Amino acid sequence: MIEVEGLTVRFQGLAAVDQVSLSVARGEAVGVVGESGSGKSTLLRATAGLLAPDGGRVMFDGRAVVTAGRQSLADRRARARLMQMVFQDPSTALHPRHTVDRILAEPLVIHGVGEVERRIAAAMAAVGLDASLRFRFPHQLSGGQRQRVAIARALILEPRVLLLDEPTSALDVSIQAQIVDLLRDLQNKYNLAYLFISHDLKVIRALADELIVMKGGKVVEQGPAAKIFDNPAEDYTRALMAAAFDIQAVDTDAVGT
Repeated sequence: MIEVEGLTVRFQGLAAVDQVSLSVARGEAVGVVGESGSGKSTLLRATAGLLAPDGGRVMFDGRAVVTAGRQSLADRRARARLMQMVFQDPSTALHPRHTVDRILAEPLVIHGVGEVERRIAAAMAAVGLDASLRFRFPHQLSGGQRQRVAIARALILEPRVLLLDEPTSALDVSIQAQIVDLLRDLQNKYNLAYLFISHDLKVIRALADELIVMKGGKVVEQGPAAKIFDNPAEDYTRALMAAAFDIQAVDTDAVGT
């Protein structure tokens, strides 16, 4: 579904993302990890078309829809229908003066999609939101409910790809597990592709098929998530794992002694 080739994004001449390539197949979840400033958020936003790249391209189904330079309106609309983004904090991602009903209807109106009533009801049911919440405002919902609304809004155009920007970091630990379970269920039900970033490697481990480790805007390790979690090849990756899982990093010089 997604092919990113040599993507480069610079700020004031410095490469925040430097020649990054990745792919995400239909139904596959690719997680991106790295310390603060590693470039993972910039990578996600450039893939979403929220940042214009300085080099490289992003393709969907073999068609380049995000490239360095200007994008056509048709390209932007095609991307929006195929790919939706779920932001980190639903408190800021949802309009505070709009009801859940209006929040979910807005993408349908923008894209001229019919069956508004059916789609809103189906999206709310898919994310486990009771129909009684439909005409409430975001401040009248819990943090977990707000994130479910954000996910429902992303689903309502029936995209093939979700881009997830730290989707559980603003939630309590108990609610985080519920959202992770929800995302896994939605992926299986709709055969969605996920590209997501998180500072919480436990979340990444629960969801990712493939793992990308970034440092200083570059990819330092990439491959099957289970393999990297079980046997990371790079010292930097081992340090991330040690910090996340409260274990001692392995000294590669000592292995086999």
